[in-house]
Amino acid sequence: MNDAINPVAGPEDAEGGAGAGGPQHCGLIAIVGKPNVGKSTLLNALVGQKISITSRKAQTTRHRITGMRTLGATQFVFVDTPGFQTLHANALNKSLNKTVQGAVGDVDLILFVVEAGSFTPADERVLKLLGKGIPTVLLANKLDNVHRRGDIAPWLKTMQEKHSFAEFVPMSAKNAKDVERLFGICEKYLPEQPWFYDEDELTDRSEKFLAGELVREKLFRLTGDELPYTSTVIIDKFEEEPPQKKGQKRLLRIAATIVVERDGHKAMVIGDKGERIKRIGMETRVELEKLADAKVFLELWVKVRSGWADDEARVRSFGYE
Repeated sequence: MNDAINPVAGPEDAEGGAGAGGPQHCGLIAIVGKPNVGKSTLLNALVGQKISITSRKAQTTRHRITGMRTLGATQFVFVDTPGFQTLHANALNKSLNKTVQGAVGDVDLILFVVEAGSFTPADERVLKLLGKGIPTVLLANKLDNVHRRGDIAPWLKTMQEKHSFAEFVPMSAKNAKDVERLFGICEKYLPEQPWFYDEDELTDRSEKFLAGELVREKLFRLTGDELPYTSTVIIDKFEEEPPQKKGQKRLLRIAATIVVERDGHKAMVIGDKGERIKRIGMETRVELEKLADAKVFLELWVKVRSGWADDEARVRSFGYE
């Protein structure tokens, strides 16, 4: 089975090819920030394909997700991290915060993502995690939401007083030109060394991992703020069957369990006459078939496991570090 998700080639990828004959550059770039500042949207834009799930619900990203993009002779290895959590000191959040702290200590560059024009106490707590020995770029995201651009200049001045940032980058992760410009900025900080991954790899995460993440994304998007963020998804079965005939696609057979805290949450996920869980399954299947280029058969179940987010052993058993 192919664990890596491969990209659709674009014109910018075809120009250099195989390192363009010159010395190769490669390095790790951590994307950090509080929940809901657009880190996963940025990662997907940089990689050129969806590998990290997004939703309006805080703490959607729960794992360290690595995404790669090779342009010319340079390979950019981006590390998306969970938003640093301070609201609840349960076992799950301690695990997530440990992931963030581990990611920022061993990289060549840090992209500290905040909303343009804003700096909250939650942003401040993330900033305190960042050491002074690694170059840090202040990435002022969601610039498209700022109505008066003149307000950004004094804000940037106050931000420089908070930390010795290497550069300031006002941008929108949804703007292709802004994303392209960011590659040029990041490239300056990456050392000359061989690439870590094959040229066509996009992520170190498997299709099995992506399947679980997509179910969780649809779960949060279709339940809104009613469902606690502690709900999670466990992949019980992931089997691949090769094509039966020439021209057919391989088949992925997947069974997953949605874990919730209470019986009321279970009823919410299932929905009236099972309509909501059917829609979660359908939207997951359609997107996964496109990303994995395969036929997907998906079964979903819902189980109640009260207090799992406070149980360190259960948190680890559910795949959190």
